[in-house]
Amino acid sequence: MKYLKQIGIIIFISFLGEVLSRVIPLPVAASVYGIVILFLCLNFKIVKVSDIKETCKFLIDIMPLMFVPAAVGLIALWDVLKTSWLVYLIITLLSTYVVMIVSGHVTQFIVKRKNRIER
Repeated sequence: MKYLKQIGIIIFISFLGEVLSRVIPLPVAASVYGIVILFLCLNFKIVKVSDIKETCKFLIDIMPLMFVPAAVGLIALWDVLKTSWLVYLIITLLSTYVVMIVSGHVTQFIVKRKNRIER
């Protein structure tokens, strides 16, 4: 029963993200809205970490399995992709690099800010 409650909370927050993506006319994915809602709920203690911890751990454990359909789709479309695979590879590597750099800077900023507040 505990897991049903936890998955229910996660699905409800995902549903709210879907609603926001349809209501707000911005090019933002519903999953991004959902993550922001979950973050705010956790931050303001509306949802406690213990309320969703086990189900989140399970979902993280099976996350690699979620990439199988995408990989199969790439294999199925190889005839279309093979003419420009190098361009896709370069774009993937550059965007990964940019995300790593930005994430690192944001993390450092947050840690420094938190240390200043605690002093």
